[in-house]
Amino acid sequence: MTKPIMGIQLYTLRDHIRTAEDFDKTLGRLRALGVTDVQISGIGDFSAQEQAAALEKHGMKVCVTHKSFDRMKTDLDAMIAEHKLIGCDAMGIGSAPDEGRGSYKAVRGFIDEAVEIGKKLRENGMTFNYHNHAFEFYRLGDKACGMMDVLLSESDSELFHFIPDVAWIHYAGADPVEILKKMKGRVKVLHFKDYVIEDNLDRKFVSLGKGLVDLKACYEAACELDIPYIMYEQDSDWVDGDAFKAVEESWAFMQSLQK
Repeated sequence: MTKPIMGIQLYTLRDHIRTAEDFDKTLGRLRALGVTDVQISGIGDFSAQEQAAALEKHGMKVCVTHKSFDRMKTDLDAMIAEHKLIGCDAMGIGSAPDEGRGSYKAVRGFIDEAVEIGKKLRENGMTFNYHNHAFEFYRLGDKACGMMDVLLSESDSELFHFIPDVAWIHYAGADPVEILKKMKGRVKVLHFKDYVIEDNLDRKFVSLGKGLVDLKACYEAACELDIPYIMYEQDSDWVDGDAFKAVEESWAFMQSLQK
């Protein structure tokens, strides 16, 4: 049984990371909280060299990224080089492209493309990783199952890995713990996110521990399944509109889970 390393998915703070200078300042603020590990996603357009310099300065490590699937198909060698610069061995995507969802045929085409990328990444000591939303758990138009069923059963477990998002799994009506069990051995990074349903039936994201997701059960499952990392991610609806406040609250909750 392994205690996962806790960290922050920088997509949460994307509005504060538009330049290399922003990146340096944000990492400094996170390091002051005790954060040592991050995921890179949604940040501004500055070089991997600049990212690597700031990461080294603040003693931070990158466990996984979210990058463009289209770019993976056309510029993978350069992306691999960039990941090696920042010391990251896991390349991820935030979602399947529109043409890779909605039908069994579309999902199969997406898997075939992803597995080819996964082969090249494995040759370079890296992995391909897929982050889910809710739609993967809804029934496909031409198949009596959901996209996630196909991804789990018909993708090569050595070449296609997952970044499960517990809030989106819960929102889709599935049990995050059961899904994590089905992904056993295919998860390096787990996303912690939380949400509530307001009176008008709209979904609202909230700081960890303040919503509907049983994050304690998810944490215990992560320990039992030896998942190495848990990253906090919040898409929107930050505390008083302040993403840093949401990070501070959620980081405190994450620390409480490890006591």
